[in-house]
Amino acid sequence: MKRRDFVADFSLGYSLVVLADRLPAAPPPIPEEIGRQFERAAPPRRLSAVVPADPHMTLVDLSCDVLVAGGGLAGVCAALAAARHGAQVILVQDRSRLGGNSSSEVKMHVVGASASGHHAGWREGGIVDELRVEDAVRNPQRSFEMWDLLLYDKIVSEPRILLLLDTAVYAAECQGGRIHRVMARSDRTEHLYRIQAKLYCDCTGDWRLGLESGAEMRTGRESRAEFGESLAMEAPDQHTLGSSILFTSRLYPRRMPFQAPSWARKVTKEHLRFRGVSSWEYGYWWIEWGGDRDPIRQNERIRFELLSIVMGVWDYIKNSGEHRDSDYYALDWVGMLPGKRGGRRLMGDHVLTQHDIEGGGRFPDAVAIGGWPMDDHPPQGFDRPELKPARQIQSPSAYNIPLRCCYSRNVAHLFMAGRNISASHVAFTSTRVMATCGVVGQAVGTAAALCAARGLLPAELARDPRLVARLQQMLLRDDQTLRGPVNQDPEDLARQARVTASSAEGAPPENVLDGEVRDIPHGKIHRWSAPLGEQGAWIQLAWDQPRTVREAQLTFDTGFQRELTLTAQNSYHQKMIRGPQPETVRDFVILVRETPQEPWRSVAKIRGNYQRLRRVPVSAEQIRELRVLVQATHGDPLARIFEIRCYA
Repeated sequence: MKRRDFVADFSLGYSLVVLADRLPAAPPPIPEEIGRQFERAAPPRRLSAVVPADPHMTLVDLSCDVLVAGGGLAGVCAALAAARHGAQVILVQDRSRLGGNSSSEVKMHVVGASASGHHAGWREGGIVDELRVEDAVRNPQRSFEMWDLLLYDKIVSEPRILLLLDTAVYAAECQGGRIHRVMARSDRTEHLYRIQAKLYCDCTGDWRLGLESGAEMRTGRESRAEFGESLAMEAPDQHTLGSSILFTSRLYPRRMPFQAPSWARKVTKEHLRFRGVSSWEYGYWWIEWGGDRDPIRQNERIRFELLSIVMGVWDYIKNSGEHRDSDYYALDWVGMLPGKRGGRRLMGDHVLTQHDIEGGGRFPDAVAIGGWPMDDHPPQGFDRPELKPARQIQSPSAYNIPLRCCYSRNVAHLFMAGRNISASHVAFTSTRVMATCGVVGQAVGTAAALCAARGLLPAELARDPRLVARLQQMLLRDDQTLRGPVNQDPEDLARQARVTASSAEGAPPENVLDGEVRDIPHGKIHRWSAPLGEQGAWIQLAWDQPRTVREAQLTFDTGFQRELTLTAQNSYHQKMIRGPQPETVRDFVILVRETPQEPWRSVAKIRGNYQRLRRVPVSAEQIRELRVLVQATHGDPLARIFEIRCYA
């Protein structure tokens, strides 16, 4: 059959066009469920009778289970989690690339609970780890554009997600504390989308959907007295953290001159008193400005000032005579999109504070972890050279974030994830980093799918301890990191089994059933490990009664004691391994047998694995034993497995 040069024509006045001769394989089909909803939709209408100000736009009505507004890392994780749990999802992103501040438009590396040596071993699991490992393997050249493509591939390959790029949410029809419909527009395609959903997730960072829906929010810094936070300001104000523009440079075999534009700042040594410029390939987060301005409505002014500072700093590096080794370096990229830190924050049923972070966040409705320091910056940024560019106060440990911080307290079916969750300014300075935003996104997407399936509102879910426990078990099954809750999934058949192994020289086999899936340095080991002999190493489950197993789920080791992220900063990159992580099991076989007297039968053979979480379909009827035979890792001499689960 001859390949067609389009994915689908929705009979709505537009097509999704691809170049067939440039694609290595057929593009994924449009999901049948979404296709049917397009077929049911009314034909396209010119808006002269609907929106007189936009007579040349075409109106398209869409519906879904979950609308995710914003395609940064929080939105990507939310959309993937919701779709993987059965929800039909529409993801609206106002730019042509996914990833937000981690994309090639900004190039900020993704950091979180364990970054820069904080809380070793608490690197985030779940979708965030899946993306990090995939990028390390597929993108050894450290290209941010390839990171963009990875995120795009993950989203468009998920059949339950409809992605609308270059499309911005701009209005919401609301009544009685509920969103009826959301309006989004794409000027590139001259379309207006009117989207109706069961649940809405604001992952825009700037909290645009919340603003349009009338959700309660706050901006600025609270007074010390409001929450009793010692790190808060004496008096409240409307200041926040500034934005930054990064740059990259390259080393060349000849001298590379630089002439600053006339509008560049004149930077002196005194400006850099607390701001080091010892490396030049990637810089600098402290080129920050505008925390005392409106980061949304004054974004153009902030962009100009940041670019003038970038040019001034580079001019100082190249032409001050203080850094002669920079003669052979030249800029090869300068960001044009300010990477935002601060903005609006939605108010949920709980406001996360300094006390929660310092206490470890022992919440009954914990759904994600944080752990980045409470990292406050002078609002004026570079304009306050006499101040250090950051004050970082480390929490005693990684901490939990509750579900009640992740939905609006006055708009009934509105979730949020990212830097706009319900938090005080002090707590926000820790939760704002992208790995934390991503795990909150996974939590919100999973919760939204659960609410959509059961006809619940977010607050109803949060108030039901049994459903919260169910949500936590769903998250743990997907390798989401939580402090405290462990695997108690009643559907996991492995919890009813006895476990033995070929060897317990590294750590005992019983650990794969203790419900924990990570080792914390200087703490208890929660994995099984054994030396790989010539025949490999094996671990097996045995049941007293025959079991039918359709899926085996294995959690391997991807080196949580190390950092892993995409970065252009060489010194930070040296802490990582770009490629498969050596501890991870590469090749393994799953074998079963009906009785101990019968020979083993292979039901799955996996080669070249590099991911931490691996779900393997098996066809095992009425078995009494299941064995995992590890044949090779990516370099480590030990076979390592944190958890084995089995499902019927």
